[in-house]
Amino acid sequence: MTDTPIKDMSFEDALAELETIVTKLERGDAKLEESISIYERGAALKAHCDAKLKAAKLKVDKIVLGPDGAPQTESFDAE
Repeated sequence: MTDTPIKDMSFEDALAELETIVTKLERGDAKLEESISIYERGAALKAHCDAKLKAAKLKVDKIVLGPDGAPQTESFDAE
């Protein structure tokens, strides 16, 4: 577990730390107070990753063929 503020972490770094936390909690290696603390950080990391993914989806364009057959982009709509 790092002391890096979550808001400053990349998606990849946050996900890697979250995976470490999950593994540690699953093994039961931490005492109760530490488990609570790392669980709280894990929840914050998950929220951070979710926000990063949502932001990325909003930036994605899909390529479509226009009426004239030329490729163009339009906003991605997952629904």
